[in-house]
Amino acid sequence: MTGTLFIVAAPSGAGKTSLTRALLESEPGMLLSVSYTSRAPRPNEVDGVHYHFVDRAQFEAMIARGEFFEHAVVHGDLKGTARAPVERALAEGRDVLLEIDWQGARQVREKLAGTVSVFILPPSRAELERRLRARASDSEETIRRRLADARRDLEHAREFDHLVVNDDFATALAELRAIVHGCRRGEALPRADRTRLLAELLDGG
Repeated sequence: MTGTLFIVAAPSGAGKTSLTRALLESEPGMLLSVSYTSRAPRPNEVDGVHYHFVDRAQFEAMIARGEFFEHAVVHGDLKGTARAPVERALAEGRDVLLEIDWQGARQVREKLAGTVSVFILPPSRAELERRLRARASDSEETIRRRLADARRDLEHAREFDHLVVNDDFATALAELRAIVHGCRRGEALPRADRTRLLAELLDGG
């Protein structure tokens, strides 16, 4: 039995990383795919743990060799998922989690049937901005750019199988786990209607 590929995407500030880390801690059989990126590490980021950090020339050489399952330009930098480790883990029957953006998610869905995609939504535009400003490492220019990028990301939320709102962390995590467990049981889980929230998020900027 092959594993399932779970894709989780979100705009910056929605809390995707915290949620996926908690999901992985509660699901020890699930493997996180560590993406490659051409950007420099942020403070406290560890190569091979948060990302595989390579320079742009190395990244482009890997693209040329066909080594990526998906790749995209995100915030001006290249990011991608190496094909071999993901396909190997799925063949071994392990579930794999991809924490990527909507561009990468679209590429993966086109290449691999049976993927399950989840988009994490912030509870409001104001809360999204508050979370971005809480990052002391980001400049005002970076915050403004990420807010604009977030709106573009949100325009693609409807492409995903499930929409989870990260307002209360425990509730959002429980929803994620329910999606994973439902898929493992072969259940067709209903998609929550987030039409009103999406409209408010998109109207906010």
